[in-house]
Amino acid sequence: MTRATFVLAVIAGLASTRIEAQTGPRAAAGQAVSSNVAGPQDRMARIRAARMPPITAPVMFNTPEADAILSALEVFPPDNPWNQVVTDWPLHPNSQNIIASIGADKPLRYNPDMGFVLVPPGQRRVPVEIEGYPDESDPGPFPVPDNLPIEGWPVCTLRDSLYRRWTLDDIQRDRDNRGGDRHGIVVDPVNRMLHEFFVTKKTDRGWTAMQASTFDLKSNGLRPDGWTSADAAGLPIFPAVVRYDELQRGLVEHAMRVTVVKTRRAYVAPATHYASRHTNEDYPRMGERIRLRKDFDISGFSPPVQAILRGLKQYGMFVADNGIDWAISVAPDERIPVLHEELRRVKGAAFEVVITPEAAGG
Repeated sequence: MTRATFVLAVIAGLASTRIEAQTGPRAAAGQAVSSNVAGPQDRMARIRAARMPPITAPVMFNTPEADAILSALEVFPPDNPWNQVVTDWPLHPNSQNIIASIGADKPLRYNPDMGFVLVPPGQRRVPVEIEGYPDESDPGPFPVPDNLPIEGWPVCTLRDSLYRRWTLDDIQRDRDNRGGDRHGIVVDPVNRMLHEFFVTKKTDRGWTAMQASTFDLKSNGLRPDGWTSADAAGLPIFPAVVRYDELQRGLVEHAMRVTVVKTRRAYVAPATHYASRHTNEDYPRMGERIRLRKDFDISGFSPPVQAILRGLKQYGMFVADNGIDWAISVAPDERIPVLHEELRRVKGAAFEVVITPEAAGG
């Protein structure tokens, strides 16, 4: 099967395309940021010591209430790929050529795109009509609340003249049929379950989406081999998103997601799906892991950007979708300052592709 989707980069005002190919066999913020940056060894102790506040109604990601919930949410087990520290992982033997294919001179960018809503454990479940990938979607009904944020909301209504004065309902219904990836993300923190949707839309008859994926945040299980997700690589999106509470702590403590224009017809775990017809081995596979070089000097950047760059050194980022080269996902939280100019000072040459010690024979 094929899928071609126009990707609307709502905030950046940039467009990219994502082309899904037939699946096949698996290939091998304004406020001051704390200066007390915890190391990876402290992460789980801090999370497990935190007390999650009661959740009795849906909570939007861009609120102090969400910050408190997220500080106590364990997203996947400690040994999950999203939580692995890759600082000392070996280089991919073709790292230099892969980086060159993405663009050694191109800048690091970000999309303030992936918002989410936190729901209580008893959130009412509703049907979501799957219109594009029913055979690669998880079954509903799903705990989708009426205030589900759609990709880009709310900063698109604050910073983009095309969306000025749009309400959340306008965004949910895609008032002018502008299209785009329209990701929708629902997190159940108490049960540690994640539900993600691709091309999400509210209609008079209810919610529709092209694809629906459910992830158990207590498990290291992957999607079935060859299956897509709301992300082309078959990966979850929520664990990758740079959040306000992380920037306040001074370190993004998980791998991030990055898009690139040209990927290869291959994928590597934890990805389960490719989205390209290209076979050039200089192109990255879906799930390729890329980190910021150890020797890259971050001292001249603001605290929020330093938090991102520290995370890219420690945890790296996964190639997750076809799109703008070197674009990472940041929550569309109006409390996060505009980061474009600073991030653009980081060029592709500052990155390197890594592989697991096991893949290197270590």
